[in-house]
Amino acid sequence: MRLTQGAFSFLPDLNDEQIKKQVMYCISKGWAVNIEWTDDPHPRNIYWELWGLPLFDVKDPAAVMFEVAECRKANPTGYIKCQAFDASKGCESCVHSFIIQRPSYEPGFYIQRTEIEGRFQRYTIQSYAVQAKPVGERY
Repeated sequence: MRLTQGAFSFLPDLNDEQIKKQVMYCISKGWAVNIEWTDDPHPRNIYWELWGLPLFDVKDPAAVMFEVAECRKANPTGYIKCQAFDASKGCESCVHSFIIQRPSYEPGFYIQRTEIEGRFQRYTIQSYAVQAKPVGERY
């Protein structure tokens, strides 16, 4: 299964030159860029771990690519994404997001059914990645 979140997720993985061009586009728009990573790509997990600080006022895409390389070294089997934020309207709004690294094996998700009062059923999506590393062993 291939995780499809953010822009370009249905395309083949971007190479470093393509990532750099996307970063250059973000910088040309005046957007702040940040790098995030996770081992739990659940669709509702919007709180990925921030890598370093957001890169405000960065004018050189090499600075972002350096942070990408460092994040890859520290998280070789995790998901890494790049996000850009536009603060021109007085608040930080995510305007661009794309995955720049994914593990070679993506375990996917399963649906867990729970019976509740009466004859009702409740369904939730669970991640196999989290199931492999129980609470307390992920970080």
